[in-house]
Amino acid sequence: RKSDSLRLQAVRPGLTANDLAASLRFYVDGLGFVIAREFTRDGVRTGVRLKAGTIEFSLAQDDWAKGRDRRKGEGFRLYLSTEQDVDPIAARVKAAGFTLDQEPEDLPQYGIRAFMATDPSGFKVTVSKALS
Repeated sequence: RKSDSLRLQAVRPGLTANDLAASLRFYVDGLGFVIAREFTRDGVRTGVRLKAGTIEFSLAQDDWAKGRDRRKGEGFRLYLSTEQDVDPIAARVKAAGFTLDQEPEDLPQYGIRAFMATDPSGFKVTVSKALS
């Protein structure tokens, strides 16, 4: 029944980082997110809420309670859509010291121009803009 369907206003994923500082370099210095909120415990930053436009998500430092060999990012990808040209964003990611998995290219089968990268914890990210 349609009246029983879920009606969301936002989704805010939370990712667990191997190295929060390295992940912040990727998302803030590279992709251009801003830190909307910081979370600290005993004076140590343990997490952040990142924002880009109206989109937010959280990063938290792994406390390693589930072991240091836990692999992150398998079977999961963040698809980030923008109206901005993706080429300068890709260049900024590389200037911040990160390698792209795929350089920006037109993908007419999907109607986008996109590049792909992997964050320091292993989470896959695709940044795209609709083709005109």
